[in-house]
Amino acid sequence: MIDKNNSTISTNIFEKIILELLYGCALRVSELCNLRYKDVDFEGSTIRILGKGNKLRIVPLGSKSLELLNSYLNEFPVKSQNDYLIRTKKDEKIYPRLVYRIVNRNLSKVTDVKNKSPHTLRHSAATHMLDNGADLRVVKEILGHENLSTTQIYTHVSIERLKATYKKSHPKS
Repeated sequence: MIDKNNSTISTNIFEKIILELLYGCALRVSELCNLRYKDVDFEGSTIRILGKGNKLRIVPLGSKSLELLNSYLNEFPVKSQNDYLIRTKKDEKIYPRLVYRIVNRNLSKVTDVKNKSPHTLRHSAATHMLDNGADLRVVKEILGHENLSTTQIYTHVSIERLKATYKKSHPKS
């Protein structure tokens, strides 16, 4: 993670994996807190997510996320398949308030945006996928949205960014 002055921020692996999974897999806080070891398919590089309305979805796990998850599990091994994936120092399930504090503290180091919540990371992940050419329907599936119209909110951000870039850089804008 890089701060505003481009210097490295030292964050322990516990905080790194929380930030990585929230952004890398575009997870909701509740989804992260409820992840169990058995939900990770290391061979297929996916995570099984039980989302809103008890809807199951499969989310890709990027190579960086997978590498960090393996490092985390080497340092904090699980005892059984049913163990929560990310656990507190007391080996208990992480809770939303803890996740909010970690996200807020780390985002405060790298951005001046007002809302520094875990949902900001989910929103950023969706926007970045669309900015980089992801199909809207694929992003809908990754986010676990019921309706395409919910996901289309993120296209507005991408279109606004496109317009701003156009106005800034096109000679006839």
